[in-house]
Amino acid sequence: MSEPVVLSEVDARGVATVTLNRPEVNNAYNGEMINALVEGVGALSEDDAVRIIVIRGNGRHFQAGADLNWIQENSGKSYEENLKVSRATTAAVHGLTRCLKPTIALIHGGCFGGGTGMASACDVVIADESAIFSITEARWGLVATPIVPQLLSRLGAGRLRRYALTCERFDAKRAFDIGFVDEVCGVGKLDETAAPIVDALLHCAPDALAGSKANALHFAGLEFSEDELEDMAQLHARRRMTDDAAEGLKSFLEKRKPNWYPGEQA
Repeated sequence: MSEPVVLSEVDARGVATVTLNRPEVNNAYNGEMINALVEGVGALSEDDAVRIIVIRGNGRHFQAGADLNWIQENSGKSYEENLKVSRATTAAVHGLTRCLKPTIALIHGGCFGGGTGMASACDVVIADESAIFSITEARWGLVATPIVPQLLSRLGAGRLRRYALTCERFDAKRAFDIGFVDEVCGVGKLDETAAPIVDALLHCAPDALAGSKANALHFAGLEFSEDELEDMAQLHARRRMTDDAAEGLKSFLEKRKPNWYPGEQA
């Protein structure tokens, strides 16, 4: 029997670790992983024994964004089926955002596309020096609608406009400089770097932390109605079904430039 695609454990202090566990595809997310995150983070959020939630990835990378083979498979399905996928994606990232327990993302290796949304949904982001980031969606003809609010909260409008439009890769130092990550450490030092932050959080009253986080989310504009979340999901689903998305995904899988790239100029 194969291992779950999301692992979860809680230590004696109440520190929960959620581990993305598709290392064979660099933890790229598919429907199974999305549903496991919705259920797993939701359960930990409601568990009074849990004080802090730490998110990390197994293998060489934190999270490589969407499994593009899975995206291509969904793009050929009906709008209702695509909308179901986008509703789950939206629920996963916004469920993590709205969780009133402190959340910490530990980033190593690649953190691309939806992975950047997952990281920016967390309260504290720590990256080691191997980390590479990219908001990749536009490169493949897609739009990152469900994670835009979280990215805005980390990068601000100016930085987001650059990196979501260019899809440039940037390293951990650049991520720190632009406010995407809070701490940068040496490779293999993520737990050591997180330890004093975890200890500081454990010194604080859980209800006071929940109240403080609720205030922060409210005044930062990170609370959304069900209708607003549905609008995000619909925009996301429609975009996945466009000709640009089909070409972008096909070009990636065929390892070639998309047809909108002008190529060499005379």
